[in-house]
Amino acid sequence: MNYILFDGPARNNLLPFTFTRPVADIRIGILTIREKWELFLGSTMTTVTEDYLSDKFPMVEMDENILINASYLPNKLLVDLVADLKENQAIFDGEDVIAFYTKASQTDVDLDNYEAIEFHDDVIKIEHNWDIFSKNGEAIQEDFNLITKGRQSQPIPASNNVIAPENIFVEQGATLEFATLNASLGPIYIGKDATIMEGVLVRGPLALGERAAIKMGAKIYGPTTIGPCSRVGGEIKNSVIFQNSNKGHEGYLGNSVLGEWCNLGADTNSSNLKNNYAEVSMWNYETENFVKTGLQFCGLMMGDHSKSGINTMFNTGTVVGVSANVFGAGFPAKFIPSFSWGGSAGLATYRIDKVFEVTKAVMERKKIEFTKHDRAIFEHVFELTKKYRKNEEHKS
Repeated sequence: MNYILFDGPARNNLLPFTFTRPVADIRIGILTIREKWELFLGSTMTTVTEDYLSDKFPMVEMDENILINASYLPNKLLVDLVADLKENQAIFDGEDVIAFYTKASQTDVDLDNYEAIEFHDDVIKIEHNWDIFSKNGEAIQEDFNLITKGRQSQPIPASNNVIAPENIFVEQGATLEFATLNASLGPIYIGKDATIMEGVLVRGPLALGERAAIKMGAKIYGPTTIGPCSRVGGEIKNSVIFQNSNKGHEGYLGNSVLGEWCNLGADTNSSNLKNNYAEVSMWNYETENFVKTGLQFCGLMMGDHSKSGINTMFNTGTVVGVSANVFGAGFPAKFIPSFSWGGSAGLATYRIDKVFEVTKAVMERKKIEFTKHDRAIFEHVFELTKKYRKNEEHKS
């Protein structure tokens, strides 16, 4: 059977992260949503997403296909239902479709004519960008169980101070010495060739991706995910950092999400609690306004390739788009549009040719090509988000 993940109605609520990727490639827990489904189903999966993303993330359709809403994270019961779908059957969660069967020969899919299979079991569903961090603890535990089942951890070196070692899994090639690892409140997963340097303090749940690093003296409170090839330091709490991003220095990051290729300058700090302890509101691309999150703790949402200068301060519930550069004294606005340059003193539009220069240089440092598909995505997002920059100056 051919399995395809589709974006679903939550896509706009998951911006700015879905400007540059399908919903399926959001990381939550140890793995991306796509990787979770592939492990459960034992099959490579493609995606249905926005047209401008489809060259980089193409869909492969075969004679028989099952399409799955990528907002739903898999568990055994749901996976069994999906794998057992037959022609003209669909799985629903109330009014929301989770998965349905289709043939390439079908010219139209009318789910009203499908046999409806109701799914009522508990499952993690990602509907808002803040769900990525607020549901991360449960996702780490589920991924930990999935990845480590029937496997033996590499030994934990004796120099480390360890609490609940049965909840710690170390992959081959990982290095960790003279760190404190407390897995009594949740699992700690240390990926292949990852590094935990001396003096690090970790309280799980923690997911440290392949070749990622935690620098000396860092303090990490769970549930936190540090994606593959990312490097972190300072103090982090309940945050998700996608791959190839850096928060390498002192400064606080709490209840936040950073996309890929982000960089936080030294002593960048994000507020995650309002002074009056009130519910946090945050910019929402679907409504194009600020919406209530239902959360008391909510920090920074930063899209791919965005950066902050040293000593930058982000207010509670700040949203930064794609490829923005934020710097300067004082708190910048709580919504920084994509391709913006500046801070509290004002914003200018970051010229797209300069964006390409910097992005190519950043990616080349890790021997990753900035492709024509990446360039086309940036150009599209630049035009798509121009309306949010209408009052900005032009940066030469």
